[in-house]
Amino acid sequence: MSGEPQGAQYSLRDLLRASWVRSSLKLALLATIVGVVFIWLMKVFNFAASPLFANMEAFLANYGLFGIFALTVLSGTILPLGSPALVAAASMFVDPLPLTIVASIGFTLGMTINYLLAYKLGRPFVVKRISHERLDEITHMWDKWGLIIYVVFGFTPVLPVELLSFVCGLLKTRFTTFLILSFIPRFVVFAVFAYFGQYLGIWIGA
Repeated sequence: MSGEPQGAQYSLRDLLRASWVRSSLKLALLATIVGVVFIWLMKVFNFAASPLFANMEAFLANYGLFGIFALTVLSGTILPLGSPALVAAASMFVDPLPLTIVASIGFTLGMTINYLLAYKLGRPFVVKRISHERLDEITHMWDKWGLIIYVVFGFTPVLPVELLSFVCGLLKTRFTTFLILSFIPRFVVFAVFAYFGQYLGIWIGA
């Protein structure tokens, strides 16, 4: 065998064939379809007049941006709170720019918690969140594609980028690089969803 890192032996085709990449892409497609159907149902069933809409409005009236910050911190860990959808919903009641900033900081803080836990506690901790097989696949490819994958997942709303923050910590990715590549993609995603949410609110009659 050559002295090259094992990850360097993997091509882009191999990456796309990896089971964890394929399962993530399937999840993204499913979530997109569900999201489109849900938006259509909101319009058809007059979501703006529903108790759920009123509860969301009451939550933001009581907790405001602090509530969004707390929820996005949790979303940045591995709790499936759907942070982009949360931002889109909140933007019907909150100004998009401060919402985007607060949500991006909160989500990045959540992923930083993942990073630090994996950095300090190592592989035994990470395999409780990611299976041995999936973790092995990811780490074998990380030398060549790791940060590219991380950025792509960060820019793709429905892909589980928070899981990859554990890998960044486990493999001791440079902390400043991790922070930048965590914050910027999510800031862009949250900005898009915040302004989309405003238009969505107008469309459904919020």
